[in-house]
Amino acid sequence: MAKKSYSFYPGCSSQKAASASNYMVSVNSMCDTLDIELNEIPDWNCCSASIGYAGGGELPRLALSARNMAISEQANPGQDIVATCAACWLATKETQERLHDDAKLMSETNEALATAGLKVEANQNVRHMVEVLIEDFGYEEMGKHVTKPLDGIKIAGYVGCQTNRPFGIDGESYENPKYLDKLVETMGAEPIENYDKKVSCCGGALAFSEPEKSQALIKDIIESAYDGGADMIVTPCPVCQMNVEVYQNHINQKYKTNFKMPVVYYSTLMSVAYGKSGKEAGLDGQWIKACLLYTSPSPRDWIWHLV
Repeated sequence: MAKKSYSFYPGCSSQKAASASNYMVSVNSMCDTLDIELNEIPDWNCCSASIGYAGGGELPRLALSARNMAISEQANPGQDIVATCAACWLATKETQERLHDDAKLMSETNEALATAGLKVEANQNVRHMVEVLIEDFGYEEMGKHVTKPLDGIKIAGYVGCQTNRPFGIDGESYENPKYLDKLVETMGAEPIENYDKKVSCCGGALAFSEPEKSQALIKDIIESAYDGGADMIVTPCPVCQMNVEVYQNHINQKYKTNFKMPVVYYSTLMSVAYGKSGKEAGLDGQWIKACLLYTSPSPRDWIWHLV
């Protein structure tokens, strides 16, 4: 396929040494194989996904995402805005819809942006990277690049809530979205059937403010994956990945469990299946190590090994 280009909003968590920096590594690796060009929005800022609701006010919250869109319109005209972070995608898409639906709000936002010499029209499509993969490439095309199928690995597709509501992926069920299951199959692995926590909330920012509530939710997400026979969990959301991975020791201490479930990104799976090294796939950034040991000349002979 010919190269496809997008205006890219990376978001705060993907920056070097941030919580999802390994996500960005795997995304770049995946995009290299699929010939996707990501044109980063210059001088982008935080979308205010969380802190904007903590008393900052509606207009400042929306203006932050509107600024990113305004700069994108100047720097990457005609290109869809793509985000890898579920919260960034949600905040930007919400801002676009709110501005289009409310002329007064659009006027006030542009008045605020004018102080920085900017104006937003908010006409570029705002998409999650998963949407791009499914709609612009498709499972068949993604599957053509697999050189090392992930045979024998059972994976629970944890969608979470932010890539599922209120917008969701076009054509997918809100209650039982299948796109991660299809992607897992495309990479040669086995999706866990009837994973009943695939759209459950991980608690998000409650992990900091009310950790007991968040950890109870996370426990159920992990426990359900184990009950389904999963070797690992895959997700499209940096907050979900972080919460479900890094709090397992806390949950083990509190609930006397013995969780050690790797939680990776869809782009990590794709990079490994595309023949990239563990480092290129961002596996060296995992808190709970997930290593694929390739043990024979046949790409089908994988051993799943947890370190």
